[in-house]
Amino acid sequence: MGSFVRGFTRQNIIAIAVGVLVAGAPLVAFNFWLSGVIDRQGQEETIGTAMRAVALAEQRAVQVVHVLDKLAARGVDQCGPDAIGIMQRAVFVTPPIKEIGVVGPQHQTLCSNRGSGSRDQRVISSELLTGTNPYSLDIVETEDGQHMVELRRAGDNGRALAALVPTSLFLPQVMRPGELSSAYVLVETGEGATIGEIGERPNEHYDNLFIATQRSSKFGFNVSVMTPRGQIMAGQGDLKWIGLLITGLIVAALAGFSVLTPRRSPNNPVAEMERALAAGQFVPYYQPIVDIRSGQLRGAEVLVRWRKPDGTLVPPGVFIPLAETSGMIRPMTFDLMRRVCAEAGQVVGSRPALKISFNFAGMLFSDETIVKDVRDTFAASPIRLSQVVLEVTERDPIQNFTLTRQVIAALQDLGVRIAIDDVGTGHSGLSYMLKLGVDIIKIDKMFVDAIGTDRNSTTIVETLVDLAHNMRMDVVAEGVETFEQVVHLRDLGIRSAQGYVFAPPLPGSAFLELVEAMDSLGAMGGEMPALTTAVTTEAA
Repeated sequence: MGSFVRGFTRQNIIAIAVGVLVAGAPLVAFNFWLSGVIDRQGQEETIGTAMRAVALAEQRAVQVVHVLDKLAARGVDQCGPDAIGIMQRAVFVTPPIKEIGVVGPQHQTLCSNRGSGSRDQRVISSELLTGTNPYSLDIVETEDGQHMVELRRAGDNGRALAALVPTSLFLPQVMRPGELSSAYVLVETGEGATIGEIGERPNEHYDNLFIATQRSSKFGFNVSVMTPRGQIMAGQGDLKWIGLLITGLIVAALAGFSVLTPRRSPNNPVAEMERALAAGQFVPYYQPIVDIRSGQLRGAEVLVRWRKPDGTLVPPGVFIPLAETSGMIRPMTFDLMRRVCAEAGQVVGSRPALKISFNFAGMLFSDETIVKDVRDTFAASPIRLSQVVLEVTERDPIQNFTLTRQVIAALQDLGVRIAIDDVGTGHSGLSYMLKLGVDIIKIDKMFVDAIGTDRNSTTIVETLVDLAHNMRMDVVAEGVETFEQVVHLRDLGIRSAQGYVFAPPLPGSAFLELVEAMDSLGAMGGEMPALTTAVTTEAA
C-alpha cells in the first residue's frame, strides 16, 4: 500500500510538473510580449510628451519675439502716453503676455502697459536667448511674488523692451487622449535654469522609469519627462486577465486571445483608427454657413465624425490629435473629401455659389505634393475647385512660412480658397493674416459669445473685421447661438456665420434635404428670420 502511494505520488508530481510547464509557457510568452508592449508604449508616450512641451515653449517664445519686434520697429522705447497705449494694445491682442514694459539698465521697469512709474523685480536668472541676437531670457519674481518668464529685447539707448509671461504657460497644460495621465515634466532654459515643472519627481530607480529629454533647436529650451513604468502597467488590467485565461485554457485561450486582440488593443489606438478608416467609419457632417443679411445658404463646413459599428459617434476632439501626431491626418482628410464628392457632389456642384470647407491641418500645407492631391481628388467630381475652402487653424504652428505661402498660392491658382480658423485664439496673432495671403478669416466662438457684453471682445472683432475688409478678405463668425448675436454681428459688418442658431452639424442626408428645401422655399435671397426658422426646423 505504501509503495502504491509512493508510486502514485511520483507519477502525479511528474504530471503536475509537465502541466505547469505546458500551461506556464503561454503565460511566460504572454508576459514577455506584454513587457515589450509596455516598454514601447511608455517610451513613445514619454517622448511625445517631451516633444509637445518643447513645441509649446517655442511657440510662446516666437509669439513674444514677434510682438516685441513689432513694437521696436514702431520706436517704442520711451514712456510717453502714445508708447503706453501701444503696449496696452499689444498685451490686449496677445493673451499669453501679461505685461509689456520699458526696462532700464538696472533691470528696473520704468513704465509698462499698466502705466508710468518705476518698479523693481527680483531677477532669479538671466541668459541670452539662443538663436535671437538682441534677446535675453530672464526668470524673475514680481512684486506680488509670482515667477515669470521675461523676454527682453535690447535697445540702442541702454533701455530694453520686456514682456512677462507666466512660467505656467511654458508648461503643457492639457493631456490629449492616449497621452500620459501623470508624468513629471521639467522645462529649463538653455543654461539649465528652471522655468517650471509639473508633477512630482519619481523616486523610483532609473530602471523603473521611462525618461525622455528634448532640446529646442530654435531657442535651446530643455525638457525632461519621467514617468514610472508601473503607471503604464497599471493600465493593462485587461491584458492581465487575458494572460490568466491563457494559463487556464491553454490552446483554446490562445485562439480566443488571437481573436480578441484586434478588438481590444487598448495599447494601439493608431491601429484601431487605421482599421476604422479602411472600414469607412469616418463620415462627414455638414454645418451650414449662412448669409446673415440676405438669408442665403452660402455653403457648409465639413466636420468628421467616427461612427462605430454599434452606431455611436465619436467627436473629433477625441481622435484628431492622435491622427495628427501619427501621420493619419492626411489619408483621413482626403478620404473625407472623397466621401463628400460621392455624397454631395451633384447637389453642391449644381449650385456654384455654395462653398464646401474642409479643416486642413497646418502640417499639410508644408508639403508641395498636397496641391496635386487636392486637384486629383476633385478632378472627376461635380464640385469645382472654386467651391472648395481649406481651413488652417491659427492654433497650428507653422514652421516654414515661405514654403506654406508657396503651397497656399499654388492652391489658390487652382481656384481653392484658404481660410484661417479660430482667429484670435492662437499663438501667431495677426501674422497668419498678414503673411499667408488667405481669403477668409473665421472669428472664434469665444469672441462671438462676448459680443455685446464685453467691450474688449467687441473691439477685437471690430479690428479684425476692419483689417479683413481692408485686405479684401471675407469674414465668417463661428459658434453663433442666439439671434441677438446675429444682430450684433450684422452691425459689425460681418456677413456670414455658422452655429446652432441656424443648425448643428448635420449628416449628409439631412444637409442635402436642407439645400433642396431652401431652393423650394425660395430662401435664396429671402429674409433672415425665414431662414432661421427653416434651418432650425430641419435640425430638429
